[in-house]
Parts: sequence; C-alpha cells; structure tokens
Amino acid sequence: MFVVIEIRNDNHNLVRHEPIPPGGENLRASAPTRLSLNAFGSAVSIIQDELGHAHIAYRLLRDLGVNTEELIFERDPHNFKYPYAFDVPLDSWIELVVANAFYDRAGYTLLGDVYESTTFGPWKRALVKVDKEETFHLRHGEQWMRRLNQNNSSHEELQKAVDWMFLLTVEWFGLPDDLKKHSEQLDYGFKGHSNDELRQIWMSTAVPLCNELQLKVPAHYDETQQKYVIDCAFPAHFDARTKHWLLEDGSCTWDDVMKRWKARGPSNDEFVGMLQRGKREMLRLLEQ
Repeated sequence: MFVVIEIRNDNHNLVRHEPIPPGGENLRASAPTRLSLNAFGSAVSIIQDELGHAHIAYRLLRDLGVNTEELIFERDPHNFKYPYAFDVPLDSWIELVVANAFYDRAGYTLLGDVYESTTFGPWKRALVKVDKEETFHLRHGEQWMRRLNQNNSSHEELQKAVDWMFLLTVEWFGLPDDLKKHSEQLDYGFKGHSNDELRQIWMSTAVPLCNELQLKVPAHYDETQQKYVIDCAFPAHFDARTKHWLLEDGSCTWDDVMKRWKARGPSNDEFVGMLQRGKREMLRLLEQ
C-alpha cells in the first residue's frame, strides 16, 4: 500500500497515487488552479478512504489464504486486474472531480449491488463502510462539477474530460450480457444484477447529471425501449495517450476491447512500478 502527495509551488499542484486493489483506485492529478484547504482536505480524505478499501479487500484475501505480499509486490504489472480507466492518468483537478462523479459512481453501483446480494458475511459487513464512503466521493465530484460549470472556460474543460471519461465508464461494467460466458457471480448470489443491468443503473444517474450541466454525452433515455441507449459507435477504439475515442473509425468488437484491457493502459507500469519499488526501497532501508 502507498500514497504519495506532493504540493508544489503556489498553484497547489497535487499528485495523488493510490494502491491498486480489487475495488481500489489509482489516480493521479495536478491542479492548475488554486485549491482551498477544504478542497485539498477533501481530496486527502478520499485518498484515505481508498487506502482503507484496499486494506479491507486484501485482508479478506489473506483470510482466504491468498499470499497478498506476492499478489501486490511480485506480480507483473500487466497481470494486475482492475478497471482499465485507472491506467489512464488524470492530468487536472477537473479530470479528478469528473473521475469522482463517474468512476466512484461506478464503484458504488457495483459494490452496492454486491452488498444487496452477497451472503458472504465479512464482505457484506465491510461494504457498509465502503458504500458510504463511495457515496461521499461521487457527491464530491458532483458538487465540484456544478461549481466549475458556472465558468465558461471550466465548462469547456469539463466537456473535454467528459468526452473521454464517459465511455470509459460505460465499458467499465464489462462484456454485454449476450457475450458473457461465465455466470457464477450471479448463480451464487455474489451479485444481483447483470453487466448490462448495472450499466443501466449507472447511466440512470450519470446521464441526468450531465444533462443538468449541459454537458454533451453520447447517450439518452429511449422511451420506447425503456432504457438508456448509446448514440455513438460502441464499443470503440480508444487512444489512451491522447485521451481520444476513434469514433470516426466506427465500432470495434468486444474482443478488441478485451485486447486493450489485457494490454493495460499507458500508466500501468509507472503506477504499479512505483508501488513495488516503494516496498523494495523500504526493505533496503530496514537492512541497513
């Protein structure tokens, strides 16, 4: 586990790194505008929460006999399994708060469903705390998006962030139901809703938020179908280094998406490497 926070110069630039656990996050952001102490404190609180979530997840794995030291510190970075979006760095405060509004909403959607459905007592009890904190995170993102949206230039920056982050979160929920090959999580009651159902639950609050702020998203509610539908090519190819969806190339296949996920994103080696180097450096210092 690790967290690095740096404040550089008078602009209060923030660098945020977090662990990469099941259900945890790995985010990095630098704020080009001045941050109040309250804003900085909220960001630190979110980091602290996510570290706690990582501790819970790995503690449960240890109780089940998993060697978590090996899992965290000896595993090849490309073999880590967490949402692809976390491998794409957040380069501004605006991207950070949109991540809170989108990514933490996805986390709450997934883990809230697990809480309602699972019969595994230790996980269910832990999720009481986790779900409350994820709610705080997504509300933090919503409040900051509303605040920033009052300024025309910030509205434009919000739109740029939404343009690449919205579809990354839509695909977060995995393969569509008609392509899903394994149903054990549903069969054993570990989760209560399918991937497509969870995707709909997420869009049912994310799309109205963006509509409220007049931020354009490629999705709308179809009264005839009684569900949210995607208005662009989806799934699609994504250039993670430029944070740009190649929608002009049309749809790709979910096999293409799976290949991208398995190859990991542009900051995978950096983020995991920092975590693992930190452990090695600590051991080196202890040996002196």
